[in-house]
Formats: sequence, structure tokens, C-alpha cells
Amino acid sequence: MRLYTKTGDMGETSLIGGRVRKDDSRVEAYGTIDELNSFVGVAAAETGKHESLQELTHILIDIQQELFDCGSDLAYAMEGAPLKVNAEPSERLETLIDQYIAEAPELTRFILPGGSAASSMLHVCRTVCRRAERRVVTLSQEHDINKDVLIYLNRLSDFFFAAARVANAKLAVPDTEYVRSAVVFGKRKK
Repeated sequence: MRLYTKTGDMGETSLIGGRVRKDDSRVEAYGTIDELNSFVGVAAAETGKHESLQELTHILIDIQQELFDCGSDLAYAMEGAPLKVNAEPSERLETLIDQYIAEAPELTRFILPGGSAASSMLHVCRTVCRRAERRVVTLSQEHDINKDVLIYLNRLSDFFFAAARVANAKLAVPDTEYVRSAVVFGKRKK
């Protein structure tokens, strides 16, 4: 099998149901999801180095499968295409977010992305996820899309924040508070 086809040499690419420019909003949306998926792979490689983060590693690999499904749903340029993403993955993420929030130290101030390498990588995933969400919002203004993809990306960025915090907690690395922040998430205990 040849990897190169030369069909994109003039700045176009194929979708399921047609051809578009490579800077088309549909390509930009699923391309950003693909970028996110690559960063999730790096995060899984990093969390996989730690015994205490093995469950998170498996969750990240599942998320990679779901992100591929999201990209697939966005790659259809025709009406009535079979969709892969539904509400279930978002609901599962909500359960995980609640679990991780309970496992992490109480948050009172904004925090800086960082701490452990695993947490730092999960924060990168969070920010790329937010960009992917913005690209999908743009696409949704131009075309009908599977709204479950948009909901999933919104939950996923929250998941990455919670996962980054729990990774630091499980690795006994404190989050770094943004020192110029006021107490914004509740009252400090005296």
C-alpha cells in the first residue's frame, strides 16, 4: 500500500460524500480532534509509567477510541450518514469527573497547568480539547453536525482538568496555585 496518493497536492481532500479544501471548517474540526487524540496518546504514555495511574491510562485509551468516533462523525459531508457518538460517553465522563473531584484536594484558587509530567500533559489535552470544541462550534454554524460530539468535547475538557488534578494528587505533587488569584472556589478553612 502506498501512503501517498497525490490527490491532495492542490489543496483539496476527500470527505465521505465529497471533496473540500484542506482549510474547510469540517477538516479543521476533525483535524483538531486528531491533534487532540495524538496528545491523549502522549498523556497515556506518561500516565502508563506510574502504577497509581494505570486506571487513568486505560481510560485515556478508551477516550482515544471515542475521539476517533467524533472525527468520523464530523467527516461525513452527506445527510443521513450513520453516526457513532451518542450520549453515553459524555455521561460516563460526568461520573469520572465527579469521582476525580472527590479524590483531589479541595480547590480554592485558580491553578497553573503543571505539577507532574502526567498532569502537565493532561492540561495540554484540556487546552487542545477546548480548541477542538471551538472548531466544532464553528462547523455547527455552517453545517448540521452530531450535537453529541459537541457535548462530548465539552465534558472531555472538564475531564482532563479533573484528571490532571487527580494525577498530581496520586503522585503526591501539589498543584501550583495562581498566586494573584483571589479565593474563587469556596472559602478557605481556617
